[in-house]
Amino acid sequence: MNTKLSIKRWWYLMPIIFITYSLAYLDRANYGFAAAAGIEQDLGISHSISSLIGALFFLGYFFFQIPGAIYASKRSVRKLIFWCLILWGLCAAATGMVQNIAMLMAIRFILGVVEAAVMPAMLIYISNWFTKSERSRANTYLILGNPVTVLWMSIASGYLIEAYGWREMFIIEGLPAILWAFFWIAIVRDKPDEVKWLSTSEKESLQNEMNKEQENIVPIKNYSAVFHSPIVIKLSLIHGLWNIGVYGLMMWMPSIIKSASSFDLVSTGWLTSVPYLAAICLMVTISWLSDKFQNRKLFVWPLHAIAAVSFFTSYILGIEYFWVSYLLLIVAAACMYAPYGPFFAYVPELIPKNVLGISIGTINCSGALGSFLGAWFVGYLNGITGSPNTSYTLMACSLLGAVILMYSIKNKK
Repeated sequence: MNTKLSIKRWWYLMPIIFITYSLAYLDRANYGFAAAAGIEQDLGISHSISSLIGALFFLGYFFFQIPGAIYASKRSVRKLIFWCLILWGLCAAATGMVQNIAMLMAIRFILGVVEAAVMPAMLIYISNWFTKSERSRANTYLILGNPVTVLWMSIASGYLIEAYGWREMFIIEGLPAILWAFFWIAIVRDKPDEVKWLSTSEKESLQNEMNKEQENIVPIKNYSAVFHSPIVIKLSLIHGLWNIGVYGLMMWMPSIIKSASSFDLVSTGWLTSVPYLAAICLMVTISWLSDKFQNRKLFVWPLHAIAAVSFFTSYILGIEYFWVSYLLLIVAAACMYAPYGPFFAYVPELIPKNVLGISIGTINCSGALGSFLGAWFVGYLNGITGSPNTSYTLMACSLLGAVILMYSIKNKK
């Protein structure tokens, strides 16, 4: 592959991809800070209803994963993301104007619907522009939008709430997505053959490399066969179990830290940001190693196992040992986020191009269901027990299930 071509694609595309996914995470994750800041008291929300509201985003996300993936694969990632950016920015800002529980529930669900297409669309977009030897790193730079955003959002949201309130935080943090939508539509194109900044030889070289990757993968005959494919089923279950841990921790970490300590909301924001800093460092390292050694499994299941052990150990210690438990949360967060690049680089290596879109949608659909269950049950268990210990056990067990399934997958020769 042409070195000049590789450098050019990275510099043109990755900043745009990263910022777009970052904005999606900003508007889905800040509810955890509103919960810690008193939205429950202001709207008269019980602990069980609060956990359901926090999770409703993922229910909407679940239902529209596959339609979004099919549209992105068959039509246009560019147009789909443009409208999603505008709509989710409006929904996020509208959260700051809610007057009752019903409005809040409806907005959270709609926000999940309009953000549902983002992850599969971006993965399809990357698969059109980056080769097998680059894909783990490319996927990682996409998904880095998650921990990087939660890192600075944790700090910024704490200050915004302290200065203005949770309503103003939602409004201020919803506006950037709307503005970014017009930048996105102006500069992004769906396929390499549509851009002017690649030469004809560079386009041909890239397409030839993509064609070679599919030579040894047997096509799946139609979309319905995807739902019976053992490899798609396994990957879907892995992503679902994994996301119970990821989103259970992400949604409720501010509340967990605040309830287990005497820190104010600004200090809680700083403490919440540290696990994501660790995740960023480990994600970059793991993606580089995955591309270097071309062994995706080796950089997925062992990290899930370490995260599971961290949750179990934190459960055994209990909330009395706050700082040790906090260090274990840092380890768990880093090890749950780090495998995303290798995992999603593995998918196109196992699944034929003709059904890649719907396969990614199915895998993400299962991930969204796991996210819903994690966000709901972790919040619910924390609320009724007054401690995160039971939810730590739930997250650890789900991760162990993902470890077993991932280990059982056979690499393609």
